[in-house]
Amino acid sequence: MSPPDSDRLAAIRHALMAWYGVHARALPWRMAPGSAVRADPYRVWLSEVMLQQTTVPHATPYFEAFTARWPTVEALAAAPDEAVRGAWAGLGYYARARNLLACARAVARDHGGVFPGTEAGLRNLPGLGAYTAAAVAAIAFGRRTVVVDGNVERVMARLFTVETPLPKARPELRALADALTPEPTDYDPGDWAQALMDMGSRICRPRSPLCSDCPLAGECQARASGTPEAWPKKLAKTAKPRREGVVWALFDGEGRIGLVKRPDKGLLGGMLGLPTGGWDGAADVAPPARADWRDVGTVRHVFTHFELELTVMRGEGMADLIWRATDQAEDVLPTVFRKALVRAQAG
Repeated sequence: MSPPDSDRLAAIRHALMAWYGVHARALPWRMAPGSAVRADPYRVWLSEVMLQQTTVPHATPYFEAFTARWPTVEALAAAPDEAVRGAWAGLGYYARARNLLACARAVARDHGGVFPGTEAGLRNLPGLGAYTAAAVAAIAFGRRTVVVDGNVERVMARLFTVETPLPKARPELRALADALTPEPTDYDPGDWAQALMDMGSRICRPRSPLCSDCPLAGECQARASGTPEAWPKKLAKTAKPRREGVVWALFDGEGRIGLVKRPDKGLLGGMLGLPTGGWDGAADVAPPARADWRDVGTVRHVFTHFELELTVMRGEGMADLIWRATDQAEDVLPTVFRKALVRAQAG
């Protein structure tokens, strides 16, 4: 791969930052473009963790609820595990809730409640990967870092028509992002990182990119080709494996549902859930109590690496379970178990 032309890189930087200065979104974890005050590292970190697998509209109410309940990293570090896991329910990828607590507690315990101010220091925190460390270092501390997520990869692939398919193309896409990243003396690193991410999520969309609204349209090789959606190139997807299991919804006749705490390690680790089995290797398929169980239908859920179909069994009785009012249970259960609870109530 030959280095991109320096004049072209400069033109892209200028156009993108001019666009961001006008079109930057007002988000609760952001400072306005050109602000002399840097964003709070805690709020930047929390938002980036939440946004890794969901959209801004979905994550925003969770962010506001978290920061109202735990306004500092010290407050989050002191929170009970179950409270944080419950507040996370609905955001998915529940290992992130465990990593969130581990990171907050490390910052409180080992760093006096102050996040390290460098990318390398942030990478040493538990559960904080390369992308998040780069984003926090740039946005909260003004460090020049190469911030690359899926949106940025897509922008790079289209600007420079990278023919190598993902995921093999990632080193090449990162090198292009590095070449394009300006020096802090030219543009603020936090503004640059957020401008590039916004461009990918709002304009350079995976399907139906808004090329007519794009400030980089004149520099984009994929647009010039006439088929910008053809980039980034990807290997053909393989079908996800399918698993089946059973979930037991035991009601006590007084408006409560019986729950279990899942093992700390593994899928949905440490979360509250309905008794289940036959699909995750972590639980028995035997019902939790003797009851007049009846099949009330199935629910389906798609995880990252497989699709799941659960048969929902409803019964009434008592057992040695964790009992919660059904409306309270809906607030703490992961999505797959909320689906099963709704199905059981309807049955």
